[in-house]
Amino acid sequence: MADLKITLIRSAAHRLPKQRAIVKSLGLGRVNSSVVKPNNEATRGAIFHIAHLVNVEEVK
Repeated sequence: MADLKITLIRSAAHRLPKQRAIVKSLGLGRVNSSVVKPNNEATRGAIFHIAHLVNVEEVK
C-alpha cells in the first residue's frame, strides 16, 4: 500500500476543537507543513474530518 502525503493548506485556527485536535495529532503545525502517513483506515478517517483544510496526494 502506498503512503499519503498530507499538506495543511488552510489554518486550523478558529475551527472546531475536534478538527484542531486532528490536525495536531497528524503532526501538522503550520500552513504548508506536510507529513507522510500510512494509507490505512485510521488515517483516512482523520482526513475525512479535515478534508477542507488539507491536500492529500499518494506517494509511492
